Amino acid sequence: MFTMPWKVRLAGACAVAALGGLILTGAASAQTTLRLGKAQANQFAFIPADIGVETGIFKKHGIDLDISAFAGDAKMVQALTANSLDIALGGSPSFSAIVKGAPMKAVAVFSGAPNIIMLTVLKDGPFKTVDDIKGHTVSVSGAGSLTFWLTQQLSRRLGWGDDGIKITPLGASEAQIAALMTHQIDGTTTDSVTVEKFVESGNGRILVKFGDYFPDFTTSCIYASNALIESNPAALKAFLAGWFETIAYMRDHRPAVLDTTIKLIGMSPGVASAIYDDTMPTMSLDGRFNPKALDLLADSFVAMKLLPSKPDMASLLTETYLPK
Repeated sequence: MFTMPWKVRLAGACAVAALGGLILTGAASAQTTLRLGKAQANQFAFIPADIGVETGIFKKHGIDLDISAFAGDAKMVQALTANSLDIALGGSPSFSAIVKGAPMKAVAVFSGAPNIIMLTVLKDGPFKTVDDIKGHTVSVSGAGSLTFWLTQQLSRRLGWGDDGIKITPLGASEAQIAALMTHQIDGTTTDSVTVEKFVESGNGRILVKFGDYFPDFTTSCIYASNALIESNPAALKAFLAGWFETIAYMRDHRPAVLDTTIKLIGMSPGVASAIYDDTMPTMSLDGRFNPKALDLLADSFVAMKLLPSKPDMASLLTETYLPK
């Protein structure tokens, strides 16, 4: 029986190891790093980016994510405009930034009905139903914000006109809750994480879930920089494939998602559970844009005085890169 000399065997093993190293190096080099921005750090709607990284779903699609969080959509869009981001996760009002020259397009919807925004009041206060809030003061984050628009539209839908609810911009959610606690306002329209924490503290009660009033809506979108669209459309397609696979995973793995949410956002299991149940039903599985929701959104830009006239929404978005 022929026996290979040990030096030959060693050389062969080294060659195999070197080849394996080349293969691994090739696989690693196939990974594309995308710089992703989240409009806010503490929103459950943006957590699929982190879940997709943690589970290796994006890695499987050849994507590494460099994730940053910002203090609102405006700062995030500024970063994308300065070529510091490739992908942005933000609210639908950022469509108006595209009209004003932001070098990006909306490439997917990821949150429909605005369940992530709620109107809360003091638990022991006099407001028991939404009709009780007529003529009273409700805070929002800013004059041109989605919270402002939803509160004003609620007043319209209830037949009270634009001024049926006295809307007061107060900035950050913490400032709004402080004003509510000191009876400077009667209610606040803010994000569901803040609201659910306030309710759990024993001080608050949810008066309105805006998703109940605006089921056909586009709350949050994925935006891609024009530079990414032009230079690496394959990476954008891979990212979106990973994103929607992550959404499907999140629907099927509630306990694991709650654990990650508690760890990343910093909340109790009860709040995490409530946020999951509020938000997951609104998360799109395919990213397609709803024409009725887009038309409502275009109207909102005029109502919020973000734009002088309704934009051509089709020119601001593309579905080209969504999974087929």
